[in-house]
Amino acid sequence: MKPLIISGVDITHSRLVDLTKLADQARPFYDWIESRFQRRLSRKVSLDEILRTASKDEMKSAILDCYSAEREVNLPLLFDGIGRSYQHSKACYYIFSWLIRDAPQQRLGPLIQRIVRNSKKSRTEEEAEALSALIYKYRGNVKTFAWQAIREVIIDRLEGSRRSIKGHEKETVVRTALLIAIQTFFEKNGNYGKYAGVELADKEIMIGNETFDVNVNLIDAQGNRVRRILVPIKTRETEGGGHAHLFTRDIKSAMSAAKFDNANDFLIAVIIAKNWSEREKDNIRNLVDHAAIFDLSPNEFAEFSSDEQSKLNSFIALLLKGQISPKAIPN
Repeated sequence: MKPLIISGVDITHSRLVDLTKLADQARPFYDWIESRFQRRLSRKVSLDEILRTASKDEMKSAILDCYSAEREVNLPLLFDGIGRSYQHSKACYYIFSWLIRDAPQQRLGPLIQRIVRNSKKSRTEEEAEALSALIYKYRGNVKTFAWQAIREVIIDRLEGSRRSIKGHEKETVVRTALLIAIQTFFEKNGNYGKYAGVELADKEIMIGNETFDVNVNLIDAQGNRVRRILVPIKTRETEGGGHAHLFTRDIKSAMSAAKFDNANDFLIAVIIAKNWSEREKDNIRNLVDHAAIFDLSPNEFAEFSSDEQSKLNSFIALLLKGQISPKAIPN
């Protein structure tokens, strides 16, 4: 992204670019909710119109139907401000909360917990009761639940979520790029290929002595993780020289640890560094299942370029379709 400079002052708003990309990946979840409401209430109109006209009981029934899909396959993803996917019931709670009020975790959550204690009913039932009642009461104030309006709300909620999670900037960029690749496939196909579900894990993992900053779990129809996509992120402030060879050594070590732990896992290497030789880049690409290499200093890394995003999209599509196999441990 080119900086926006006025009279020598950089006013670039790179965070907005990243947040809008992330918010756009929530569209499949919104569309999925719309289809569930249409089917449940036998109404072939938009989610916006349903929410503006349905009775409170109809809305509660449709919200509960969304929750009940917990064990179904090919469920879309919803995620926090650094691209970590929510478990399905929490995703439902958050998106319906975002439609009508702020701070679902800090403010609404404790109120619902008090309702549960008083009523002795399940948390899910009382969440649906509260959410349908809030939408029914305040929909005249909100006026619209169309995607473009909800997108703005989601951007705001994601920004708040990101502010509460310090650090992780580079992991956030990489997780967002992976999420875009996965959601691009889901939007096109309505599924995750040979897998029943996908989960973007909420933290880095250690395998042996190696750290994998971002990881994705690929889930089968029984809810079991069958393989992972592991992503080490390597950065260097210094340029070229002997440091380039250290990258190859580091990636080879990460590859060995990953494949020794589970030969069926995929490894994506993300390299952020200035002026590396084409030979070293080729060495890295030959080692791993996919590599995204950025000729940038780490503090310049704010997003995947359109070219690298397109390459990642293509790799993830082949992976989900089962058309590629993980590479073996290097000799």
